[in-house]
Amino acid sequence: MPPGVYGMQDVWEREGWQQINIEFLLPTGIYLNFPVARSDTISTIKKMVWKNARNEPLFSALSDPDAYVFTCINMTAEREELEDEQRRLCDVRPFMPILRLVAREGDRVEKLITTQISLLIGKGHHEFDSQKNHEVNEFRTKMRTFCEERAQVRQMLPWEPWMEFNFPCDLEPCSVVAQSGKSHSGKKILVNVKFEGSEETFVLQQDPQDLPMFLKRNALRKKSNVFRPAKQEKPEDYTLQVNGRWEFIYGKYPLCQFKYIFTCLHGGITPHLTMVHHSVIIKFQEEQGGLSNQVSRTRAQSKPPPLPLKRQNTSSLWSIHEPFYIYLLQGSRVNADEGMKPQDCPLAWVNTMVFDYKDQLKTGEFSLSTWPSVPDDKGDLLNPMGTVEKNPNIDSTAGLLIRFPNIRPHPLYYPPIEKLNELGMNGEKVVATKEEHLKLREIVDNKNYTEFFEDEKELLWKLREEVRQRYPESLPKLLLITKWNKHEDVAQMVGLLRKWQDLPAIHALELLDYSFPDPHVRSFTIRCLGNLRNDELFQYLLQLVQVLKYESYLDCDLTCFLLERALSNKKIGHFLFWHLRSEMHVPSVSLRFGLILEAYCRGSIFLIKSLMKQNEALNKMKALNDFVKSGSQKATRIQTTEDMKVCIKQDTYMEALSDVVSPLNPSIVLCELCADKCKFMDSKMKPLWLMYKDKYDHVGIIFKNGDDLRQDMLTLQMIQLMDVLWKTEGLDLRMLPYGCLSTGNKTGLIEVVKNSDTIANIQRNNSNSAATAAFNKDALLNWLKSKNPGDKLDQAIEEFTLSCAGYCVATYVLGIGDRHSDNIMIRETGQLFHIDFGHFLGNFKSKFGINRERVPFILTYDFVHVIQEGRTNNSEKFERFREYCEQAYKILCRNGTLFVNLFALMKAAGLPELSSSKDIQYLKDSLALGKSEEEALKNFKVKFNEALRESWKTKVNWMMHSFAKDNR
Repeated sequence: MPPGVYGMQDVWEREGWQQINIEFLLPTGIYLNFPVARSDTISTIKKMVWKNARNEPLFSALSDPDAYVFTCINMTAEREELEDEQRRLCDVRPFMPILRLVAREGDRVEKLITTQISLLIGKGHHEFDSQKNHEVNEFRTKMRTFCEERAQVRQMLPWEPWMEFNFPCDLEPCSVVAQSGKSHSGKKILVNVKFEGSEETFVLQQDPQDLPMFLKRNALRKKSNVFRPAKQEKPEDYTLQVNGRWEFIYGKYPLCQFKYIFTCLHGGITPHLTMVHHSVIIKFQEEQGGLSNQVSRTRAQSKPPPLPLKRQNTSSLWSIHEPFYIYLLQGSRVNADEGMKPQDCPLAWVNTMVFDYKDQLKTGEFSLSTWPSVPDDKGDLLNPMGTVEKNPNIDSTAGLLIRFPNIRPHPLYYPPIEKLNELGMNGEKVVATKEEHLKLREIVDNKNYTEFFEDEKELLWKLREEVRQRYPESLPKLLLITKWNKHEDVAQMVGLLRKWQDLPAIHALELLDYSFPDPHVRSFTIRCLGNLRNDELFQYLLQLVQVLKYESYLDCDLTCFLLERALSNKKIGHFLFWHLRSEMHVPSVSLRFGLILEAYCRGSIFLIKSLMKQNEALNKMKALNDFVKSGSQKATRIQTTEDMKVCIKQDTYMEALSDVVSPLNPSIVLCELCADKCKFMDSKMKPLWLMYKDKYDHVGIIFKNGDDLRQDMLTLQMIQLMDVLWKTEGLDLRMLPYGCLSTGNKTGLIEVVKNSDTIANIQRNNSNSAATAAFNKDALLNWLKSKNPGDKLDQAIEEFTLSCAGYCVATYVLGIGDRHSDNIMIRETGQLFHIDFGHFLGNFKSKFGINRERVPFILTYDFVHVIQEGRTNNSEKFERFREYCEQAYKILCRNGTLFVNLFALMKAAGLPELSSSKDIQYLKDSLALGKSEEEALKNFKVKFNEALRESWKTKVNWMMHSFAKDNR
């Protein structure tokens, strides 16, 4: 600073000064001085400080960078703490070029975490505060306490339960393991084991049915034979980790039940494991608890005492017998012509609750901002599926001003549960005739019901006690015919629910639909879902997040249930975070989802850093994708690819995109980005193909920006569910439901399946021209032979046969459309799998009015050629394939209700091809809901024969697709 010049105001006002020399004072007493750019963020400057401080004395005395905050003297001569590290230096405008680094204490830690959560969820805490909404404030307080208490309990867990939270075992169903055990009977497996901190490896021979404890014991025995340690080590002091992953093998399960080892067995790969000492894991547990405890202590000191409850006069609403009116006082910003007829079309809609979150009848004036109506084929003026939230875009939408009347001078409340139970005990005892019993049986057996006749409704209600005792799974039918506007019937129904036995998830899930809004029904449903194991809950998590949109109030049983399970299982928590975060751009749910995300982060302080790193990586991928899209319009593909690689190799990109926990799978760390192996794909949105490596393996991910991946995600979830159901009944059809995750508005990630290729490429590379490629029946078999020489071929053909059967059934049941040779792939091991699920539930593509999907599912003669091992007279192999298809179909039909319920709950997602009951009807038909197993199988056999008979049409479609692709 020149003599006689004080302050830096002129520096900040001049645009030309790109670099500024800043002095840094560190808490260790060390002084640093180096230039930084005016536009650098405080976060970037902090990283530079750490980089420069590495070579200075006392660097080891510094803690993690997040434990410190910069302070400076600002332009108003006040000391300012720079909590928001995304601000640029030129926005901070320090009075002097001096930044001091100080340790965070007490509320500083709290401020940092609050800022980090705001950045992570994409919604600032000030946005919640600005709501000035008692329901929001009370929900935040309650959920924060709820989540932090569970975090405290979790930190006190003994070793094994803590492992079950952090690293839940990834297991195959017992039945398929037993079936696999029979086929591998007597065979030993080789396992490669090393000890942490040592490069020495041992190859051990184990029985697949051995428990992890036997493997650990053998590893220690081998180690003692080689190294002769002075102290005898115990197997209980170690656990087994999958090399290169945050995945552990522990507990009382056979080795072959762990998904990693099961996959290795089928792929003929040797499992690679590391023996990790428990002291390493205990240290990790202590580090995890450190920050949480610090925040909890700060909170405990600053918690105000609860306010005393005020007594007031109240009345039950059911004691009032006057008519109830809501007054419409005013409409504003209504976009309609004066000449429009009222019946032309709905302009807008809005829903509001008559009772507030405390069950008190609303009174006074309320301003409601509406949602625009979307014309559809339902023709309904009301929208019961819609949110009860007001539209936050107040200035651009129609508004209504309404008034709830003051019926009494004191508050009116919905009757409490005790009052309902008291009224519900007076139900009359009924005696049914034989004919009524038969009629009731007929009603409850009808799985394909949509509406009931009046006499059926009366009978169901009359025999409700018998329904509870003999047909408990028919509860949804009884709830649909209950007269919810009749006090006595509501009380009776609530009383029945208290006595109703818990339903299995397959039936309970239906009760989360918008058709069942009563809070007592929803509480009963959560009681039933509480019995789900974590792996079962994970299977339905996508739907459970969607039906949060149907909840009437912020504080509900479903929210508490999801948070509780997310905080007791890190895998569930990880995917709950991303399912919520991916819809934060949707105005109707951003408040609710933002509050749940905030609560989850408060209970998972130790995960914030990892989640922020994932978020940063996704932002960098989006920037890279935008760069590629822009470049590909001006330059050749080769030039754009080279430019992309140069861009990736920049420090900021390499740092952001390396050492990231994969959003697709929290047990996988994306270590080192291989810039030279990265590329972009040909499709319109130029998806990025990113390759990573660690010292054990290569991992690939595809980043998409511009395509809605939610439909793909739902389809793959259903294929995974089918796989679980088949395996549970001992049928392993070698399905490959690869990872797919929507992470934001039309952005997401897809797992790359290694060592695989499309059928189109295989046929093209084995043919002379595009015209003949689709009709080359030997191409697939020749390709498999080249990849599986000698004895391996039989196993590859078996993998192809099983997986082909699975995908034939899955694509038929789900009505998957747009099937061509570029979206059916094969792994080198023989596994066939489908990709790109842009059309489902029978929404097939057409061209010039002609349906392009002319067969129920894809079963071409080149597939049959592989199944029959290249022999035309090998009918035995083909009949076995047919049996696999029929067996798989029968298992799905037995679980048809589950699929229908899960798809029905996804209507809340607003997917274009899943918006009405017509779309669900396709699924009911394909699963033959309401028909006997014999009828269903007979229908499937007709479809199977049709697919085989008409397969030449598929080949023509494939040929046309190849021509179109080649001529782009």
